[in-house]
Amino acid sequence: MIVILYLSAAIIAIAFAVLVVYLAKTLKSLQGTLDNVAGTLSGLEVQMQGITTETTELLHKTNALAEDIQHKSDRLNSVVHAVEDVGNSIQQFNSSVKKVSTTVTTNLEQNQDKISHIVQWSNVAMDIWEKWKLKKEKQPTVKQY
Repeated sequence: MIVILYLSAAIIAIAFAVLVVYLAKTLKSLQGTLDNVAGTLSGLEVQMQGITTETTELLHKTNALAEDIQHKSDRLNSVVHAVEDVGNSIQQFNSSVKKVSTTVTTNLEQNQDKISHIVQWSNVAMDIWEKWKLKKEKQPTVKQY
């Protein structure tokens, strides 16, 4: 029975040794995998720093662009207000021209009889002038010596 006990202890020792060897190999493989992961994370950290730098620069450029757009928008607003003022001025001018036109039309309608009489009298005056001119041309001129 002691032999069985020694034999069992030897099998347990061999099994433990095999377990330790395979466990060592597994841990060695795990060590390699963890080294690869550490290297990948290190590279990722460098890339993240680059991305952070580029993101910061992009944010600054975006802020500058937003300020530029705001400035140009403000300037464009002043142009729009100026055009609006010009439109109002043209509208007022059109209104004034319409009032003057209405006034002239009304005055012409009210004074149509007077204008008609003036035209008739001017025709009569022109006829008289023409007759007087013809009469003057027909008279012989007297020569003085």
